[in-house]
Amino acid sequence: MLVAILAVIAGLALLVWSADRFVDGAASTARHFGMPSLLIGMVIVGFGTSAPEMVVSALAAGQGNPGIALGNAFGSNITNIALILGLTAVISPIAVHSKILRKEMPLLMLMTILVIGLLWDLDISRWDAIILLLGFAGFMGWSIWQGMQKKHDTLAKEVELEVSQHTMPLKTAIFWLVVGLVILVASSRLLVWGAVEIAQAFGVSDIIIGLTIIAVGTSLPELASSIIAIRKNEHDLALGNVIGSNLFNTLAVVGIAGAIHPLAVEPEVLWRDAMFMGILTLSLFIVGYGFRGEGRINRIEGAILLAAYVGYTAYLIRSVFL
Repeated sequence: MLVAILAVIAGLALLVWSADRFVDGAASTARHFGMPSLLIGMVIVGFGTSAPEMVVSALAAGQGNPGIALGNAFGSNITNIALILGLTAVISPIAVHSKILRKEMPLLMLMTILVIGLLWDLDISRWDAIILLLGFAGFMGWSIWQGMQKKHDTLAKEVELEVSQHTMPLKTAIFWLVVGLVILVASSRLLVWGAVEIAQAFGVSDIIIGLTIIAVGTSLPELASSIIAIRKNEHDLALGNVIGSNLFNTLAVVGIAGAIHPLAVEPEVLWRDAMFMGILTLSLFIVGYGFRGEGRINRIEGAILLAAYVGYTAYLIRSVFL
């Protein structure tokens, strides 16, 4: 048991570190090849911050632990909105200036409805996974098209500022890109093994482990980048990290896991976890879109999101001991 706990701790620490190195290396490499800042923010950083969820869920599905795969994806989305955006908004209210993000919010809402609809039969089949991956391909095509446009979007300006502060020579960038990816995969394997061992030892379902420990751990890169961004007054970057990550999780993470191994879904995953994720996504759309002007997530709304996360997590923990 002690070895498994140490494996989870070490796996999470290495996962966060390697994801950060991977993102920095990938963004610097893309910059060296002349990629527009908005494209780096929407595609490269999006892939990088969601890489932990992708690798962990893919490994879990391949090893026959679908609960960890699905719990990681849904739990990360819940954590991103309720914990990360909630905490970030409490620190400093989030103002939404970017037109790109206002386009992504309703898209995230639609994709969340899609995945809940696919879950309705309590199964993510390979056909369901193909639908999600096709949706992801469409989203990536749209993101690339948006990123290539010569638009003066505030998100592009904030990404440009961040990338310029982490410049490195091309060889160094490629080195950290490769090293970050290798350690990312290795630490994910260590994390999944430790999580499965702990779940079996305590008789806890792997979905609970995926929704809590692993979801929070794989969301740590988004938490760190969002808090840093909001302290620099880069509001759109803080929100963009979460929206982009949730789109990747909903489409790519669930899609890849389902393509590797069809996912059987317990009823409570649909009615408890997926529905809660849907409610949070709808709440983000309502307060962040800004139907009468710029969107804004104030401190009170952030506190409500945090309270919702605490209540949801407490309910999960309570269900384990009853």
